[in-house]
Amino acid sequence: MANEINVNTNMLTWAITRAGYDVPTFAVKFPKILEWLEGQKKPTVKQLEEFSKKVYLPFGYLFLPQPPQEKLPIPYFRTNGNQADRISINVFDTILLLQQRQDWLRNYLKDNDFHPLPFVGKFRNSNNVNAIVADIRQTLELTENWASQFRTWQDAQDHLVLHIEDKGIITIFNGIVENNTHRPIPVDECRGFVLVDEYAPFMFVNNSDFKSAQMFTIVHELAHIWTGHSAGFDFRRLQPANDPIEILCDKVAAEFLVPAQEFDEVWNHKPNNFAYASRYFKVSEIVIARRALDTGKISRPQFFDFYEEYSNREFAKKESQGSGGDFYATTKKRISITFASHVNQAVKSGKLLYRDAYKLTGLKGDTFENFFSKHL
Repeated sequence: MANEINVNTNMLTWAITRAGYDVPTFAVKFPKILEWLEGQKKPTVKQLEEFSKKVYLPFGYLFLPQPPQEKLPIPYFRTNGNQADRISINVFDTILLLQQRQDWLRNYLKDNDFHPLPFVGKFRNSNNVNAIVADIRQTLELTENWASQFRTWQDAQDHLVLHIEDKGIITIFNGIVENNTHRPIPVDECRGFVLVDEYAPFMFVNNSDFKSAQMFTIVHELAHIWTGHSAGFDFRRLQPANDPIEILCDKVAAEFLVPAQEFDEVWNHKPNNFAYASRYFKVSEIVIARRALDTGKISRPQFFDFYEEYSNREFAKKESQGSGGDFYATTKKRISITFASHVNQAVKSGKLLYRDAYKLTGLKGDTFENFFSKHL
């Protein structure tokens, strides 16, 4: 008979709540928990290990005398203003995961004599929107009308991300925790977050979000890097939280993507024609609508009506396309080509063990080898 062990029931209920469940709901998928909580039975080590996996908690935590104080390492901004809302364990774990990758990369770059990135925090004490926009463009080597050379806004976005990565900014696109499809990251809770660092800034964009909204998130996060402030945000209906830095970064993103002076000319040429302006600036219609709201060309009710209608269109398009896709192409976006290249070089030079490389990338064995030898 397997050995049974004593566990503090308070730790069990805390673990369940931490994972986003209440006890009755969790008991449906894990019935043994009711017997443990009521003292009828004690768990075996194997059962407790199974429990810890279902609540996404390191096994050893269950033997602590009381729950640890877990604190989010960055500010987290809510559009609805309720900053006290607890974020889900999926968002929390993703932030910690990327923080671990950032810690490794920072140390690796410093050990190999890389220099700090001069643009990180360059405008920490400035709220000059035009100056920040101009410096981002200059650093990324983009002209004011850089997007006009592309046929679609999707092509323009791909080009922008390549320039961002080329400057040493790690850009992650993912909608789940690492590679676990059972752990989704809800868009309404997290559109993205940014971990600012002078050697290895990381940007996370929720890939479950509509592609058309991701461009604004990307540039909003760039503004955070230039102003030197890490943060996460839900950015509901493309509206910033009521915070000075969030509002500043929002204005920078809008001006970078759709310059106000040129937008006035385009709008006056064809008023209320979101599709025309979208094609002109190579951004999505939803970004044009946001810019029209910012500049007083449409009202908030008009914007929210358009947002709902556009979201329904995008959702229908996404449903018709279905899921799936190329695993290795998806992995490139989930890991970042720049980050993967540093890991690959570290492994080849003997400065990183395969075991640690597996942990950093979430890839193992043949999958790791195939990715780095054939798809990077």
